[in-house]
Amino acid sequence: MEGEEHIQAPAPELVVHDGLACLRLAPAGTPRGGVVILHGAGSCKENHLDFARACAAAGLEAIVFDQRGHGASDGPLGAEAVDDIAAIAGLLAAAPVFLRGSSMGGFLALAAARRAGAQAVVAICPASSQILLGGLRDGRLEFRADPPALEELVAAVDLPNAAAALGPNLLLLHAEGDERVPVEHSAALHAAAPGSRFVRVAGGDHGSVQHDAELQAASLRFLLERGSR
Repeated sequence: MEGEEHIQAPAPELVVHDGLACLRLAPAGTPRGGVVILHGAGSCKENHLDFARACAAAGLEAIVFDQRGHGASDGPLGAEAVDDIAAIAGLLAAAPVFLRGSSMGGFLALAAARRAGAQAVVAICPASSQILLGGLRDGRLEFRADPPALEELVAAVDLPNAAAALGPNLLLLHAEGDERVPVEHSAALHAAAPGSRFVRVAGGDHGSVQHDAELQAASLRFLLERGSR
């Protein structure tokens, strides 16, 4: 039709590593670093291809993968969740390594930052240990899990200490209208991490921040700034 514009988005490469189904997007030139993108409970890798494409356009390699218990990846989500993130980070072609996670993915990004050698983390509406444990025990989290192993992993994570260790290399984004994770949780993590950045978004809901183009651009600027230091 006259006036239509057809844009061919770059096709991601499908990679399977140790039973983990991944989609990788590489920039046109030499990568300026790499981002592992972590989805939330009950989600999948395809739901975050918008941010992966934004990363590639900004010169960063991006890998988004189905966590165990989700999508096309093997096995239940359990004790190896943090090791899986570190293994996927090891597939990136260039340093520095960054993590970006939403909800449960935000919790895991903070928990795995040190193990994955992450230079910086973007955590969007990160879940708390209490919320995750409650969801596991009452069945609200709908994915394949090894409950005893996952509960042990979650209970062992000291999220404020993980945030404090990142300090100025942590960006928190949270909608005030989040109906699942109170915005005060991110405010407390920000207070525990001197120098961190906290964007408190008016309105919205639990899923709105992660796909907001303006906030995605702010996340990329933050990561690129950290990578240039």
